[in-house]
Amino acid sequence: MSESVGPGMPGMTAATAFAGMRRVSPVVFKAGCPDCRGRFELAASALRLAIGATSRTTFYSFTCPECGSAVRKPAGERVVELLTGGGVRTLRLHSTV
Repeated sequence: MSESVGPGMPGMTAATAFAGMRRVSPVVFKAGCPDCRGRFELAASALRLAIGATSRTTFYSFTCPECGSAVRKPAGERVVELLTGGGVRTLRLHSTV
């Protein structure tokens, strides 16, 4: 007898539910360098997100693959949502107050 995936899916097994899945495409983000003006795509592993107490202290950063410059850009709510959803490593900055 096979296990069902959930109460609303009688008779469906985990093997059946995932039968069509082969692999997951990696998430890539489009970015640009303010120094060399290069445009490129970066994997989530190439980005870092720092979430501070305010919008002024929330930013993402990466190293430009074309010129090697360290790039830091502000991250609003939507950018934070996209980066965290795409698997970008996140650092939460704590205030010292």
